[in-house]
Amino acid sequence: MTAKSVVVLDYGSGNLRSAQRALQRVGASVEVTADAGAAAAADGLVVPGVGAYEACMAGLREIDGERIIAQRVAAGRAVLGVCVGMQILFARGVEFGVETAGCGQWPGAVTGLDAPVIPHMGWNIVKSGAGSALFKGLDASARFYFVHSYAAQRWEGTPEAVLTWATHHVPFLAAVEEGPLAATQFHPEKSGDAGAAILSNWVEGL
Repeated sequence: MTAKSVVVLDYGSGNLRSAQRALQRVGASVEVTADAGAAAAADGLVVPGVGAYEACMAGLREIDGERIIAQRVAAGRAVLGVCVGMQILFARGVEFGVETAGCGQWPGAVTGLDAPVIPHMGWNIVKSGAGSALFKGLDASARFYFVHSYAAQRWEGTPEAVLTWATHHVPFLAAVEEGPLAATQFHPEKSGDAGAAILSNWVEGL
């Protein structure tokens, strides 16, 4: 059987090589590139992201990433956002009082976590949504690796979306799955066997 092809979108942000290696370990054929044609043609597109929301959006716009994502989603072709790559899928992000427009695939804002210890860094359990494809076969005690100070803390989108929540003093969205578009606030590529299971489930669904 031919391996599923995955592009990790290179727009100057994210743990590109660690994401590539993690996806290769679960059997995908992976290319790291900013090329729109390759991103459109692949079975799956991974949008990574670390750092500031505003900087990630600036980098994404430089390679016309918003359009690449929008066209794939409109065509029903799989996209997976990771960490800030999840956050930029929402309509806007608010950091240090500055509001930045996001990709707008999902309504709502990404805002700062109101917690005594920031960033939220380390391992945490999640409460996966009923019918989740990403978390299929995973135990409720599975832990995932997070490092972030901001998150989507409310869901304003459609009721059909499968929502997975975590808590760091306050509840926040740890993952969202809606049609071809899925995203995780945690880093599956840094989350050991549980993260590998997430990526394997995603690749299997391509």
